[in-house]
Amino acid sequence: METLETLINYNEEIKNFHLPRWRELPNIDLYLDQVVSLLDNYLSSYLKENDEKDSKFITKTMINNYVKHGVVKPPINKKYSKEHIAYLFVVFTLKQVYSIEDIKKLIELAIKTSPTKQAYNLFCNEVEKAIRLTFIGENYIDHNKLTQEQYLLRNVVQSFANRLYVKKVFLKS
Repeated sequence: METLETLINYNEEIKNFHLPRWRELPNIDLYLDQVVSLLDNYLSSYLKENDEKDSKFITKTMINNYVKHGVVKPPINKKYSKEHIAYLFVVFTLKQVYSIEDIKKLIELAIKTSPTKQAYNLFCNEVEKAIRLTFIGENYIDHNKLTQEQYLLRNVVQSFANRLYVKKVFLKS
């Protein structure tokens, strides 16, 4: 069992969890190696399993498979746009708790109800709120004021945050 000091350190570290908003994503198209590096820089320290320290969390093969399965659109001239990168942040975050088919459906629903930029920024906000709620205990505003889609999104990202908490605090090797 963890000491209170260790749990406080996790809480301090997790306060810094940040997904880049649309305006923070690169304005130029990136090659696959650059995309892998960008995603890995933001996500690997939070999402890697403890026994994966020397292995790659995000690979070119994974991204190619997401393109092949239609979760992410194919790159144009081997370059990935801001939209591609936003989709990949969503995929790599949610693949911790959902199948690729489920993620594809969730993305389609989000894009159907909001423009991509707005849906992505909302996703980022909700992930960070969910993580703070789980690790720090910050409260949400009254959920009765949310649309059905917003409430669904809140529950989707809360499941990610809960799994992350269990993995980082209780299931580490």
